[in-house]
Amino acid sequence: FTLLKDVMKWKNSSSRKKKKFHLKWPSLSSILKCEELRELRDQAIDPQAEQELIDSIEEVYFSSDSFDMVQFELGKLPPDLNLQDLEEYRDKLKRQQAAVSKKVADLILEKQPSYVKELERVTSLQTNLQLAAVICTNARRQLSFAKEGFTEASLGLLANQRRRHLLTGLLKSLRTIKTLQRTDVRLSEMLEEEDYPGAIQLCLECQKAASTFKHYSCISELNSKLQDTLEQIEEQLDVALSKTCKHFDVSHYTKVQLAYTLLGKTQTAMDQLHMHFTQAIHNTVFQVVLGYVELCAGNADTKFQKMQYKDLCTHITPDSYIPCLTDLCKALWEVMLSYYRTMQWHEEHDKEEVVDAGAGKALGSDESTVGRSYVKKKLEHGLSRIWQDVQLKVKAYLLGTDMSNFKYDDFIVVLDVVSRLMQVGEEFCSSKSEVLQESIKRQSVNYFKTYHRTRLEELRMFLENETWELCPVKSNFSITQLHEFGFMGQCRSPSVSPSRHPATSDPVQLSLFEQYLHGGNPFEMQIDNKEEDTEDVLASNGYESDELEKSVYQDYDSDSDVAEELKQDYVDEQTGDAPTKSVSKETLRSRKKSDYNLNKANAPILTNTTLNVIRLVGKYIQMMNILKPIAFDVIHCVSQLFDYYLYAVYTFFGRNDMYESSGLGLISSRLRTTLNRIQESLIDNAGSHGPTEERKEKVPSPHLSQLVVLTSGGTLYGLAERVVATESLVFLAEQFELLQPHLDTMMPPAKKPFLQQFYSQTVSTASELRKPTYWIVAAKAIDYEQMLLLMAGVKWDIKEIMSQHNVYVDVLLKEFEQFNKRLGDVSRQVRIPLPVSNVLWEHCIRLANRTLVEGYANVKKCSNEGRALMQLDFQQFLMKLEKLTDLRPIPDKEFVETYIKAYYLTENDMEQFIKNHREYSMKQLANLVNVCLGSHINKKARQKLLAAIDDIDRPKR
Repeated sequence: FTLLKDVMKWKNSSSRKKKKFHLKWPSLSSILKCEELRELRDQAIDPQAEQELIDSIEEVYFSSDSFDMVQFELGKLPPDLNLQDLEEYRDKLKRQQAAVSKKVADLILEKQPSYVKELERVTSLQTNLQLAAVICTNARRQLSFAKEGFTEASLGLLANQRRRHLLTGLLKSLRTIKTLQRTDVRLSEMLEEEDYPGAIQLCLECQKAASTFKHYSCISELNSKLQDTLEQIEEQLDVALSKTCKHFDVSHYTKVQLAYTLLGKTQTAMDQLHMHFTQAIHNTVFQVVLGYVELCAGNADTKFQKMQYKDLCTHITPDSYIPCLTDLCKALWEVMLSYYRTMQWHEEHDKEEVVDAGAGKALGSDESTVGRSYVKKKLEHGLSRIWQDVQLKVKAYLLGTDMSNFKYDDFIVVLDVVSRLMQVGEEFCSSKSEVLQESIKRQSVNYFKTYHRTRLEELRMFLENETWELCPVKSNFSITQLHEFGFMGQCRSPSVSPSRHPATSDPVQLSLFEQYLHGGNPFEMQIDNKEEDTEDVLASNGYESDELEKSVYQDYDSDSDVAEELKQDYVDEQTGDAPTKSVSKETLRSRKKSDYNLNKANAPILTNTTLNVIRLVGKYIQMMNILKPIAFDVIHCVSQLFDYYLYAVYTFFGRNDMYESSGLGLISSRLRTTLNRIQESLIDNAGSHGPTEERKEKVPSPHLSQLVVLTSGGTLYGLAERVVATESLVFLAEQFELLQPHLDTMMPPAKKPFLQQFYSQTVSTASELRKPTYWIVAAKAIDYEQMLLLMAGVKWDIKEIMSQHNVYVDVLLKEFEQFNKRLGDVSRQVRIPLPVSNVLWEHCIRLANRTLVEGYANVKKCSNEGRALMQLDFQQFLMKLEKLTDLRPIPDKEFVETYIKAYYLTENDMEQFIKNHREYSMKQLANLVNVCLGSHINKKARQKLLAAIDDIDRPKR
């Protein structure tokens, strides 16, 4: 079909003359290879029939080379194919193709002679052209020889000689100009290498050389270009100077300063440097805060980049607050460290210049001296200016977020970071950081009020749910073993973590700038340094094997009273898990002796609430340690914790109006004043109508847990709970005494009287609470009313001296023996310290002695022998009592003896006795006078003595 298409083109071009076509003649060999076509062509075809076949070919076959004849023919096929029709159509196409092939072959054979003849003419023409080229070449060569030999040989010599003289002078100038022209490339290389001094030196030299050749037009352009280059160098130098604000490099800064010296702009450079430091501080903090804000905002559409820095700080989330603050301080530290190193560089450089001038190496001109003085003053003045900028940026960040709801540990981290920053300011420019102190004080007071209010409410909840059971701790327990009092065990700088302390104590404490001069960052370390070791403060009293338990426990009676969880080798305070590590029997026995026995004399008595208060005090002091401006507020709140605990113990166990009116002085005036002060300043009574703000600072009075029973005689009226409560208060007071020196150092001088008053009037009164607390036990433990009834049945107006004491003495002693036994039973549950035992015995003995005096005062008639019997009874009581108690001397012994012996006094002595002994009641004194009537006092004297008693009693009415 391709061949057919070419033939049709030929047909149209030759016969119809409508279009010009270039017939693509296929090679004869390709045609001859087509065997099938050859067979068709060899068949005898009539020329007219052949022409008709060619004319029958459709016009589309002659249209263009891009015609797809196959697709065309396939498109003509009918929907229903018939094999016979297809074969007939195929034969038709084959006949058309054969006709075209034969026509093409005939045309080729017809034109062959003409082609051969034309090719011979072309070959002949080519040969003639080659011959003509050789002739021309020879002619030109001959002409060149003639020219060189006759013309240029003579004239060229003259011209070259003249040109040589001109070019020799020009060459020198061109070499200089060439060097100047290459200056731009070299200057660019120097600027890329940051060789600013060399670039400036080269530029100045080039300007000097260019002035010599200014008559050249290219040099005048070069001169202006050099001036532009010099200005460009100054701009790049300014950029290089700004880079030193964040990352100071000695060699880089030396190059920059040398470059400014060559330019004669040292003072200008210093002004620029301070401007760059101010800009660096602003850009640094803005980028840090912006990064966190955008990170936390996610895909928010807010355009944070257009916000002011102060407004941007308000978008920091609580979760990202501390990381952002730390990164902020890290970035600001880098800026301040760069300034510090800049000052250090100038100090060293000035020393070198002075030494060189002294050695004659440099001229110490007045101008250089003035320049150094200006730089020094500028740098020193910039210290406070830069630190002020830092403070204002951090202040805006600190006040941009309300931290009142932060966790305690998070707030401590904030305080620690800010404290570190203030230490940096102290070392940077001896600043007290008033701006930072004021801002963090404002946040701290706000936070601490909220925090303290919550802690007081928690303390009330603890106290109201406290069952006053013993919390078993080791005998060597100390508050320094608690995490919160880690600062007591080591001198901890707020800015340096314990891990940073060198192994050997260096007497010279390096400043932060000296420590981190060549790397590191004081804000990189972990702020919340949590102790890896678990607090080992609980009593170790458990063993793994039952046999070991029996063999070691058999000497102790109190094992059955100890909860199973307390019989573990170690109880983790947080998880309650016990380790599985085995221990030897000897170790168990030694631990048993030192840590287990609840009756040991040195085991601290405290409750879980006490431990909670101690931890809370530790946290408060941590906050005060880090931030001294709120020291007074913290110590005031610490005092409120103790006040509330003291008031709770008194309210639960010591308040009882019926026994307070006994006249024994159970509550001292100092303790009563303290309790009244606490009630007025801290306790929020339900009926009070004070200002709202004032009531917010108060806490409702606590209520004793219903689980604590104080009315059962079997438990000595809750003696165990009373001991734990009161002695835990005493223990708490002792811990406060230990903390007093530390608190005193933190307290502002103007507020120290408050601290001294707190210790002298509140902390020291803790032990005084024993008297009212244990008085109730002593008053109910022994039946004093029974003793009065027995004494009323005794006949005292006997006529002969008795050798046998009365029964009431034995009954009273039996009561004391029973009390002693019950005291021993209680001691198996909780250790009863010696001061507590002494107070209990003192109360009981005082009540017994007063009961004896009251019984003796009820006597209507009494003889001398009766008084002797009273002395006998009392001596018997004392003798037996001294075997039950180690309390010496016996309390109120003289109170009884003096009253018995007063029976023998004369009228005058009795009158003096009445005036001097006001510890006796009016009834007791009046009975003494009435009983003596008739023996050695008459009626007139009786009236006089009763009148004296009435005079004493009148002021009391």
